[in-house]
Amino acid sequence: MTTRRPITRLLIANRGEIAARIIRSAHALGIGTVAVYSDPDAGAPYVTLADEAVRLPGAAPADTYLRGEAVIAAAAAAGADAVHPGYGFLSENAAFARACADAGLIFVGPAPETIKAMGDKVRAKAIMAEADVPVLPSATVTDTTDLAAAGAAVGYPLLVKAAFGGGGRGMRLVAGPAELAEAVSSARSEAASAFGDGTVFLERFVADPRHIEVQIVGDAHGDVVHLLERECSIQRRYQKIVEECPSPAVDDDLRDALTGAAVAAGWAIDYTGAGTVEFVLDRDGGFYFLEMNTRLQVEHPVTEEVTGLDLVELQLRIAEGEPLPPQVRAARISGHAIEVRLYAEDVPAGFVPTTGALHRFTIPAAPGIRVDTGFRDGSVVSPHYDAMLAKVIAHGRTRGDAARRLARALQQAEIHGLTTNRDLLIAILREPEFLAGGTDTGYLTRHEPAALAAARPAATATHALAAALARQARHRAGAPVLGTMPSGWRNVFSAPQRVTYTAAGQPYAVAYRLRGETVHAEVNDTPLEALVRAATPAQVDLEIDGARRVYRVHQVGADSYVDASDGSSALSEIPRFGDPTKLAPAGSLLAPMPGLVLRVLAEPGAVVTAGQPLLVLEAMKMEQTVSAPADGVVAELRAKAGEQVSTGQVLAVLEPASPETGG
Repeated sequence: MTTRRPITRLLIANRGEIAARIIRSAHALGIGTVAVYSDPDAGAPYVTLADEAVRLPGAAPADTYLRGEAVIAAAAAAGADAVHPGYGFLSENAAFARACADAGLIFVGPAPETIKAMGDKVRAKAIMAEADVPVLPSATVTDTTDLAAAGAAVGYPLLVKAAFGGGGRGMRLVAGPAELAEAVSSARSEAASAFGDGTVFLERFVADPRHIEVQIVGDAHGDVVHLLERECSIQRRYQKIVEECPSPAVDDDLRDALTGAAVAAGWAIDYTGAGTVEFVLDRDGGFYFLEMNTRLQVEHPVTEEVTGLDLVELQLRIAEGEPLPPQVRAARISGHAIEVRLYAEDVPAGFVPTTGALHRFTIPAAPGIRVDTGFRDGSVVSPHYDAMLAKVIAHGRTRGDAARRLARALQQAEIHGLTTNRDLLIAILREPEFLAGGTDTGYLTRHEPAALAAARPAATATHALAAALARQARHRAGAPVLGTMPSGWRNVFSAPQRVTYTAAGQPYAVAYRLRGETVHAEVNDTPLEALVRAATPAQVDLEIDGARRVYRVHQVGADSYVDASDGSSALSEIPRFGDPTKLAPAGSLLAPMPGLVLRVLAEPGAVVTAGQPLLVLEAMKMEQTVSAPADGVVAELRAKAGEQVSTGQVLAVLEPASPETGG
C-alpha cells in the first residue's frame, strides 16, 4: 500500500512562466515554495513570487538549471522536501530523478526507470509495440547495420532520428537510398554533439501528418486515465506554436481509439503523474506512436481550460500519494481552447531569435483569455534561454469563438522593444484553412510564414503620422517658452514639419502641416489628410475618411511604438545628421542575432567565394551560419570562438579580391 507523504516545501527546478505557474498552484494548496535563479534571471517575476529563492551562479543552462547537484543542494539549503522539474532542463533526466530520491526529496514526476525507458526512443517503440500500441516501421542503426537493407525494410521516404533527443536535432529526411548513408552520418554527428549519444534509428516518414497527443495521468495505486487529446500540428522547425483541445480532426470513434492506446501505453510502464503520449495521424485516419513525454507539457493549459482541472495540482497530489480524484475520470469536453506561443523572434528573417529589453509588455485581461508568462515591463530577454515570451490561451464555446478571442487579445497587446511572431499568430488564427480545421505539419509549408506575417503598409504609414504628431505634442509639452503656441507656427508660413522613421526595414518620410484641427500630410510622398481630435505624447485620436481611431504611442529614446485596432508598428526616428563614427566599414558582415560564436571557419587574408561559411553562431538551441555574400578576401576577423556577440555587431570585413589573390 502506498504511503502518503505530504509536501510542505516545494523547490521548482525551472524558470520563467512554468516556474510561476507551478508556484501559483502550490500556494493554492498551502505549500511553501522555493525558486532557483541564474544571474540573468535575478529580476524575473517568478523569483519574488516564490517564498524564497536560491541563486545558481552563472548564466548558461549547463552552469545553472542543468546542474542537478546544485539544484539538490539548493533544496537542502532551503529545507525543501520536494522538487518539481517543470518542463525542459532536468524534467526528463532519469539520473536527476534518482538523485532526488537518494537525497530524500519527492520528485514530482514518474519513476526514474520510466523516464529512462521513454527517453530511449528505440526502447520506447519496442515497449509500445508489445502493448499493441500502433507504431511505424523502424530500424536501429549500429556499426554493423546494412543500411541498404534497413532502409528498404522501413520504406522510403524515411526519417533518420536521434534515439535520445528531440526538437528536430539529429533528424534528417531521406527521399531515397542514395541519400541514406550521408544522412545517417550527419545525424549521428549532430545527435552526439547535442545529446551526448549518437545513436540514431530509421523510421517511416508520414507526409504532412497531424500531430495529436493524449494527456494521461496515473497514480501510485495503479490507476491510469486520459484527459482527452490535443492537436499540435502547426510547427516551425519541429517546434509547436499553436495547440488546441480538442482536435478538429478527431471524432468520437477516433478519440476512443487514440485515448485507449494512450492509456494502454501508460499501463505498460506503470505510469505515475502527468504524461503525454504523442501520435502522428495520417490522412486516412491511421495513427502511430511517436514518443512519450514523461513530464508536464508546455501546452497543458488547453487541457485545463476544456476540462476545468488543474494539472499541476494533480501532479502534486499524486506525488503526495493520493489516488486520482473522481473528477479526473469524469472529465469531459467543455468548449474549445487554443494556445499560441508568443516568441521573441524575427519571422521574415527565418525565425531568428531576438533579445533585449521589453520596454512594455501588456496583454489586456479579457473574458476567456489566459496569459502564462515569465516577463513584465522592463524584463530582459536573454540569449541564454528559450525565446518564448508567453503562452496566450483562449477558451470559447466553439473553436471559432476561441480563435476570434485569441486573435483580438494578441492584437490588443502592447509588446515594445523586441520583434515577435505576433503578426504570424494573428494571421494563422484568421486564415481560412486554419478556421476550417485544415491543420497539419505542412501548414507553414503551404502558407509562407513571412507572407502571413507581413505588415500592412497603409497602417504603418498612418502609424508614422501618429508618431510624428505625438512627437510634436511631446516637444510642445516640454517647451520652456511659448508652450501654448501651435507646433511649427510661423508668422509667414514656410515649409512643412518633417521627420523620417524606419519600420521593418522600410523608410517612412513624414511631412505635415497643421491647420486648426486638420493635418495635411504626406508619407513617402503619398497624401494623407486627417482630422486631429486629440494629440498628446501618449495618444493620438485621428479621423481619416470618416473613420475615427485612437493610436497609443509609447516613445523610448528614438523609438516610437504605435498600437491601434489596425495593428502595431515599431518606428525608429532617423536623425537628420548621422554619426559617421557609428557606420560599419564597407564589406562588413554583421551578426544576424545575438549569440555565442561556436566556430570561426576562415582566417584573415583568406580568399573566399560567395556562400562560403565563415562563422557559426548559436543562440537558444539554434545554430546560424554566417556566409560570404560575395567572392572576396577576409580583410578583418573581429570575432573569435567562445565570444558572445550582439545583433548587428561586426563579425568580419570582406574586401574585393584583386587579380593577385585570384579574384
